[in-house]
Amino acid sequence: MVSAGEAPNDARGLELEARLRTLLDEDYPRFSDAEFARRRRALADVMAEHGCDHLLMCGENRAGTGVQWLTGWPITTEAIVVFRPGERELMFMEWYNHWPLARRIACDAEVRWGEHKGVRLAIDALKRRGAKRVGVMGPLGYAKLRAVAGEFDLVDLNAEYPWLRMRKSDEEIDWLRIGAHLSDLGLAALAREARSGLTERELGNLVERAYVGLGGTTLIHYIGVNSMTAPTICVPPQIHAARRLAAGDMMFVEFSAFFFHDYPGQVLRTFAVEAEATPLFRELHAAAEAAFDAVTGVLRDGVTAQEVVEATASIEAAGFSVFDDVVHGFGGGYWPPILGSKSRPAGPVPDLKLEANMTVVVQPNVITRDQKAGVQVGELVRITPTGWERLHRAPRGFLRVG
Repeated sequence: MVSAGEAPNDARGLELEARLRTLLDEDYPRFSDAEFARRRRALADVMAEHGCDHLLMCGENRAGTGVQWLTGWPITTEAIVVFRPGERELMFMEWYNHWPLARRIACDAEVRWGEHKGVRLAIDALKRRGAKRVGVMGPLGYAKLRAVAGEFDLVDLNAEYPWLRMRKSDEEIDWLRIGAHLSDLGLAALAREARSGLTERELGNLVERAYVGLGGTTLIHYIGVNSMTAPTICVPPQIHAARRLAAGDMMFVEFSAFFFHDYPGQVLRTFAVEAEATPLFRELHAAAEAAFDAVTGVLRDGVTAQEVVEATASIEAAGFSVFDDVVHGFGGGYWPPILGSKSRPAGPVPDLKLEANMTVVVQPNVITRDQKAGVQVGELVRITPTGWERLHRAPRGFLRVG
C-alpha cells in the first residue's frame, strides 16, 4: 500500500505542461478556428447524408453538449443554434443577463436574445432562409419539437451526435488532459487531507477546493465509505451522506473535474483509512488491477467491443463480479461502448470497433458476489494506433490515508 504522506499522493508530479497551462490560464479558453471548421464539416456531412438543408442544435438547462461543441458557449439555460453549412451560426439564447457573456464566448456566431419566445424565433429565421428539411440535435421540449415539426420536415439526428463526439481531435485530447489534471488534483487533495472524523460531505469539499480555484468545475465526485471488517456496500453512492470516516474504513472514489464545462477526466481509486487493508479487500483490489491490465492490454485501434468484454474474464475467474460498467466512452458525454463483464453485462455488446483518438474509461469495480464489498480502480485513457495512453498521472495501487 502507498501512504498518503508519500509523494505519489500529493500534488508533486502532477504539474501541467506549459503549453496546456496557457489554456488553463485564459479567461475563456477556446479551440482554434481550424477545430471549429472541422466540426462544421462533420455536421455538414451528417446533414448531407440525411438530406437536411438546416440543423437546429439545441440545449436546455445546462443539458445538451452540442451547443458548446459547435459554438463554444457552455449553455446555462435555453440555447438554440440555427446551422447551415457555409453560413455563420445564429444562436437564440436565454436569459437577457446571460447574453453579454454568450456574445463574448460564442465563436463566429451571431448571438441574439431569445426574448422568452422559445423556439419561435428560430422557426422564423428558418422560414426566412427557405428551410425545408431540418435536422435536430440535442434536447428540445415536446411542445417546441411539435412547433418545428408543424413548419418543416423534421429529422431526428441525435443518433448521429455520439459519433461526432466519440472521435476526438488532437486539440480535444489536450483539453481532456487538462480535465484529467484537475481530477488528479482532487484525488491528491483527498489523499493528503482525509482523516477519520470527517463526513463524506467534508471529504467532497476537500476535493472541490483542489481545482475550483484553478477554473475547474465538478462533474462528479462519488465517495463511498465502507467498513473493512463489516462491509455493506459495493459501489460508491452518487450523493454524499453525513457519515463520518473512521479508522479501519475503506474509501472508494470516482472523480471527474471539468475543464471548461465539457472536457473532464475520470479517475477511480481505493483507500484504506488509518489501517492496513484486510485480506478480502486486498484480494478484491488485486483482481481489479488485474482486470484493468487485461482490458488495457487489448486496447488499440480496431479492437472490437467483444474483445474488450472477453478481457474481463479474470474477474469471474477470481470468484468476483462487478456492479458498475467496466468500460465506457467518455469526453463530451457518456458514450459507447458501454461494457460490463460476463457476469454483469451492460446490455447487448455492440458491433463496434474502437478507433485511435477515442477516449474510454476503464474502471473495474470488482465486488463480492453478495454485493457487500467492492473496490474502484481505473481512469480515462486514449486509444492509440497500437495501444493506449494514460491521460492521468495519479498513482495506482491500494492507497492509504493516515
